[in-house]
Amino acid sequence: MSRLATRFQALREQQRTALIPYITAGDPHPDLTVRLMHGLVAAGADVVEVGVPFSDPIGDGPVIQQACERALRHNVGLRDVLAMVRRFREDDTETPVVLMGYMNPIEVMGYAEFAKAALESGVDGVLTVDMPLEEMGDLDGLLADTGLDPVFLVAPTSTEERMQTICKRAGGFVYYVSIKGVTGAASLDIDSVGQRVDSLRSMTGLPVGVGFGISDAPTAARMASVADAVVVGSALVRRIEANQDDLDKAHEAVTELVADMRHAMDAAAATSA
Repeated sequence: MSRLATRFQALREQQRTALIPYITAGDPHPDLTVRLMHGLVAAGADVVEVGVPFSDPIGDGPVIQQACERALRHNVGLRDVLAMVRRFREDDTETPVVLMGYMNPIEVMGYAEFAKAALESGVDGVLTVDMPLEEMGDLDGLLADTGLDPVFLVAPTSTEERMQTICKRAGGFVYYVSIKGVTGAASLDIDSVGQRVDSLRSMTGLPVGVGFGISDAPTAARMASVADAVVVGSALVRRIEANQDDLDKAHEAVTELVADMRHAMDAAAATSA
């Protein structure tokens, strides 16, 4: 059983919702990334999502675009990110790590070499933002054959047919985008999201995570009532941006919000039990 499957099964038995924070590797400085990954876990993260910096992150809003720019100033590339995951694994062999990024760096490295290197580094899942299923070719199958979970995004505009196709090819969990637009956008309708999550659950036995637009602890707790996982990114990256000149303060600000979200999610679950 994969690390992702093991973690989600344990959470299901505990009747808890996964908290999946996102950070961009190398932002604001490569020296912080591995330390921050451990800090996220200590604060209550169940899975860590790590973004691979890219020069044209079209699926992301300005907050994560700027995070990529900060990381790229330090020349952080895909191989550097894999090295960071490898260092993280020296002290944490249990927390799943999902890479989120764009196809170009993977194509440059080569699909087979990337899959092998990612597995050896300790990566568990791979989410490519800009590659439609129709153009993916054999990459998702190659990832799965290598032992990596291919994670796919489902949009609010996805048809039922497309949702079913994604569910058949996905591994680890299915990532539902809660709002139209890019990361960091803001208006959430929890009831509507819950209906879409239920539809996805009828199509797959995989957990359904929800991300985009989750910026504070109360929202995370409300989303946790309808999803198997809550993914938070831009809210954390904003805190990094605000403290980019002080790595200790950046670490503290990010882990503080994650801890607040974990506490709120668990408290809400206990109240409704």
